Amino acid sequence: MAESIVLQRVIFPEHGDPQSLPLYLDPETWTWQVAGERDDEFRLAQARGIADESLTRKAVRLTNRNGLAWLEGRRGLRVPAAKSVSLASYFNAFPASYWNSWTSLSGVRLRVSTTGAGRIVVFRSNARGVIQRIDGVEVTGTRTTEFDLPFTSFIDGGWLWFDLIAGDEPLHLVQADWLAPEDASPRVNGTATVSITTLNRGDYCTKLLEAIGTDEDARASLDRVLVVDQGSERIMENAGFAAAEAALDGRLQVIEQRNLGGSGGFSRGMLETLRAGESEYIILLDDDVEIEPESLRRAVTFANFCIKPTIVGGHMLDMYDKSKLHAYAEGIRWSPFIWGPFTPHRHDFAESNLRQTPWLHRRFDVDYNGWWMSLIPVRVLDEIGLSLPVFIKWDDAEYSLRARAAGYATVSLPGAAVWHVSWVDKDDSHDWQAFFHARNRLVAALLHSPLRRGGRLWRANLAADVKNLLTMDYYTVAMRHEAVRNVFEGPHQLHTDMVDRLPRVRALGTEFREAKLIRSAADRPHFPAREIMSVTTGRVEPGPRGLGFVRWIAAQTWRHAFVRPKGIDAPHAHLAYQDARWFEVPEYDSVLITNAEGSGATWHVRNPKLFRKMLRDTVRLNLAYRRRWRELREQYRSALPEITSSTTWAKSLDQE
Repeated sequence: MAESIVLQRVIFPEHGDPQSLPLYLDPETWTWQVAGERDDEFRLAQARGIADESLTRKAVRLTNRNGLAWLEGRRGLRVPAAKSVSLASYFNAFPASYWNSWTSLSGVRLRVSTTGAGRIVVFRSNARGVIQRIDGVEVTGTRTTEFDLPFTSFIDGGWLWFDLIAGDEPLHLVQADWLAPEDASPRVNGTATVSITTLNRGDYCTKLLEAIGTDEDARASLDRVLVVDQGSERIMENAGFAAAEAALDGRLQVIEQRNLGGSGGFSRGMLETLRAGESEYIILLDDDVEIEPESLRRAVTFANFCIKPTIVGGHMLDMYDKSKLHAYAEGIRWSPFIWGPFTPHRHDFAESNLRQTPWLHRRFDVDYNGWWMSLIPVRVLDEIGLSLPVFIKWDDAEYSLRARAAGYATVSLPGAAVWHVSWVDKDDSHDWQAFFHARNRLVAALLHSPLRRGGRLWRANLAADVKNLLTMDYYTVAMRHEAVRNVFEGPHQLHTDMVDRLPRVRALGTEFREAKLIRSAADRPHFPAREIMSVTTGRVEPGPRGLGFVRWIAAQTWRHAFVRPKGIDAPHAHLAYQDARWFEVPEYDSVLITNAEGSGATWHVRNPKLFRKMLRDTVRLNLAYRRRWRELREQYRSALPEITSSTTWAKSLDQE
C-alpha cells in the first residue's frame, strides 16, 4: 500500500521563539522559560533574544493556566500529567475549507504518534467560528492514532485541529501529520524553483537561504533556488553566503543584473525557470523575510492537489512583532481602483488565537497575493507572460488580475507565511515610490477596471493631489503628475523606462525643499524665539465634515493660492507624524513633519505660485486621462501580451 501524502506537518519553531509560539500553539496566557541541559536549570527567556544560537536543542517550557508543556525538537511536545495543550493555531490547525474548495480532496486523515497516557480530542469549526468536538480517543504506551475526517461542512469556512490531554502521567507528542486519504492522488507531482530578488540585503537574504536549505522536507520540494542580485553589495561576498550555499546542497544559483526593481528581478526568475524547464512552479520570495520552511512544502503540495493550476500565496506576518498577522486576505476596491485588506489589520495571535477569533474561520477568496511569497504555476507563465514591466508596485496585484482573466485563481493559503518587515513604520506614498504607486495604479486600472472611464479613480487621484498640495508636499504631486504624463507616452516605453526612471524621480526631488529628509537634530531648522512651537497633541478630532468641510476646503484653497505666507525662514511648528493630518498641516505656512519611521523630518513651506500652477495641472491631467480612457485602455490592453512576453523580457534582461 502506498504511503499517504503528507499535506501538513505539525511543527514547532526551531528555537522556541516566544514571539512566534502563539502561531504554533494556542497560548491563552502563556509565559516562556528556557530549560538548560538539566530540568532544574531554568532561566527566563528574553522576549526578543530567545532564538540565540546558544539555545539550540534546548527545550522550551510553556506555562499557561493548565500547567506546563515542553517543546521537544521540531516535531515533539511533552504535556505534563493532568494538563492539556491545544493545537488550534495558525501553523498547526488544518484549514479544511480551503482544501475543500480548491482541491480534489474530499477529506483529510490526521495521524498522531504519542507515548504516555492521555487523550487526543479532535475539533472542527464552521465559517462563523462555532466550535464542535467531533472525535476523541484514549491513548496509552507508544501508539499511532488515525482519524478520517470528511469535508462535509466546510464550504464557507472552517478548520480542523486537535488537543492533547495528559492523564496520570505525561503525554508526549512524537509527531503528527495531516495526510491525504489513501485513495487520493494529486493532479500533478510538481516541484518548484524559488526565486528571490535582492538589493543590498545580504544578511537578510543569506539567513533566508540557510533556513530553506536546512529544512530537509522543504528542500525536497525544490529544484533550484535562484537569487537575482541587483545590488551594489554582492550577496556572494556576504559572510553568510558560504553557509547558505552549503545548506542548499547544489540547488543555489545567483544571477547578477542591473537594478530593474521587483518586476525586473522576479521576471528574471520567471524567465530562467521557463528556460530550465524542470519545475512545475516558481515561488517568488522577497529578500527581507524570515520563513517557516514548512510553508514552501505546503504551498507546493496544495498546488499539486488543486483542481486546476492555481496561484498559491502565503500570508505576511510582522518580522519584528512575530505574533502579528499583517496581511491575510487582500483585494481591489473597484471604483477608486485601490488595493486593501478584506480582513482586520494586524491581528495579534498572542492576544486572540484561532479559537477566540471568529473571522479567521471564514474562507476568504482574494483578488491577489503579495509577492513576499507567491507560488505561480509555470503553465500560467507560459500562457499569460511574465510581470508587467513597472519596476515596483502593483506588479503582483496586476498579475493575479491578469491570471484570473485567463481562468487562473489566486488563493492565500492559511498556514503558509513569511515574516516580513511590515508597513507600520513606512509611508511610501510621499517618497520616490509615489511615482510608481500613481503610474502603476493607473496602468493596472486601464488594463483591468471593469468600470466606465475607470469609475471614481480620477476623483480619488484629484482628491489625493489636493490633499498633498494643501499639506505643502509639492514633490509628491510633481511625481504624480509625471506618472500621468508617463502613461500618456504609451505601454511600449515601459521596458526602457525601468532602466533610468528611479534616478530621474530622485533627481526631481532636488527641486523641492520637502523632498530632503533632515536626519540630524543639528541640521534641523530652529524655531525663532518669537514663535510658539506646537507640541505633540495626540488629539483625535476627525476633522471637518459636511458643510464644514466645504467651507474649510474653500478657505484653505484660497489661502494657499493667494495669501502671501509669513515667516517662512524657519518652521512655525514641528508635528509628529501621527499629528500631521490633512486638516492640521494646512494651517501652517512653514512646518517640520516627522516621517513615519521616526528617523528624520521634512520641512514643508507654503508656496502660492507653485500651488496655483500645480492645482491647474492636477485638474487638467486627471480630466485628460478620464477623457481619453477608452483610447488608453485599448492601447494598453492590446500591448499587454507583447510587453509581458518572455521574448520581450528576454531582450530587456539579456542586455547586460
